[in-house]
Amino acid sequence: MAAATHAPTPPGSLKRIVAASLIGTTIEWYDFFLYGSAAALVFNKLFFPDSDPLVGTLLSFLTYAVGFAARPLGALVFGHYGDRLGRKKLLVLSLLMMGGATFAIGLLPTHATVGSAAPLLLTALRLVQGFALGGEWGGAVLLVSEHGDAKRRGFWASWPQTGAPAGQLLATGVLSALTALLSDEAFGAWGWRVPFLLSGVLVMVGLWIRLSVDESPVFKAAFAAAEERKTGAAEAEKMPLVAVLRNHWRDVLIAMGARMAENISYYVITAFILVYATAHTGLSKQTALNAVLIGSAVHFAVIPAWGALSDRIGRRPVYLIGAVGVGLWMFPFFALIDHGAFGSLLLAVTVGLVLHGAMYAPQAAFFSEMFATRMRYSGASIGAQFSSVAAGAPAPLIATALLDGYDDSTPIALYVIAASLLTIVALVCARETRHRDLADVADDRTPAAKAHAEV
Repeated sequence: MAAATHAPTPPGSLKRIVAASLIGTTIEWYDFFLYGSAAALVFNKLFFPDSDPLVGTLLSFLTYAVGFAARPLGALVFGHYGDRLGRKKLLVLSLLMMGGATFAIGLLPTHATVGSAAPLLLTALRLVQGFALGGEWGGAVLLVSEHGDAKRRGFWASWPQTGAPAGQLLATGVLSALTALLSDEAFGAWGWRVPFLLSGVLVMVGLWIRLSVDESPVFKAAFAAAEERKTGAAEAEKMPLVAVLRNHWRDVLIAMGARMAENISYYVITAFILVYATAHTGLSKQTALNAVLIGSAVHFAVIPAWGALSDRIGRRPVYLIGAVGVGLWMFPFFALIDHGAFGSLLLAVTVGLVLHGAMYAPQAAFFSEMFATRMRYSGASIGAQFSSVAAGAPAPLIATALLDGYDDSTPIALYVIAASLLTIVALVCARETRHRDLADVADDRTPAAKAHAEV
């Protein structure tokens, strides 16, 4: 069967698709990062008050890590139904789940009110957040990737990626404003709830926009072809998960390896930094939040530029720039923070996030191009989210434990450098994908098998 083709999405419609994906991912990441910032700043006192301050922070980050544990399950469930039913339906569901859980966190009673039930409820809602985010990323980037064409796919697909710094910017900005306007007592008593409750309003806006976009034309063509094969009494279509593990296991491993440096470095730079700058260097919470705020704004701006560069020179070269750069930056990163000045802290965070953007920007197109259409949601989601359990989930926890054990940044820098080496190895083993036609809906073989058949 010949590869299905589709007409390119008109520029106006593509921009609307990009906006829908960007707004949705911004809200999802706002919810997710808000928890991480609150875990570093107040949850240790509100939900684990009987612990030593640093131990309380560790326990707080442990509930933070629980959200990552649920992401692979979300990837499996959302990936399966996203490949069977379509990208749009699952994206609406993920937004509702994430926003609902975040809003509920804003209503939670604390340890002072209900005792040990408080951290249990917090953990349960964090699991819902992680499950929803596990299905969000794959659908959002695929909706854009499958509407565009290969020539500028890296650029357009990088826009949903800016939802991460945009969400970080929004979450940090709201927290920063509240900590500046309120006393520590007022913020601890009720101010921390405001940004969580604000999520309810944001979800309504995001839902309205997401419901207005159309399903991916590439998926429609693949779905029609699958239905035609059923009508013709052809061999039953494999479950997306089975097809991915059978035909794309190598690509899944590469995606997981590629995520290690990207994921670990990001959470060290944006989440753990709030602990390190305040507890180790003596900077104020407001100073640390402001540095992350400005760095996130720069991060947002450079991601589309890195994505456009990946359209010109390839996904792998741009990704390698980021992986190598982050590894080399770690020792200067902590040395600058140790100076104890805002300017040094800002430089450390901003350069780190610019280098991170070189990995994060081409990731959407890179992972999308690895998998055939009827297993693309599953493949991209599994590769991205399963790695988060070993990468982003424990990163703040490990970094905090290393700081507690050694009272020095060197082990933390070596931890990030080790992740960079793993990512470099994965990229060396990867194939360049930027010229792949995503409308090739019929071929579910591995790239190696396909190449062998064409010889």
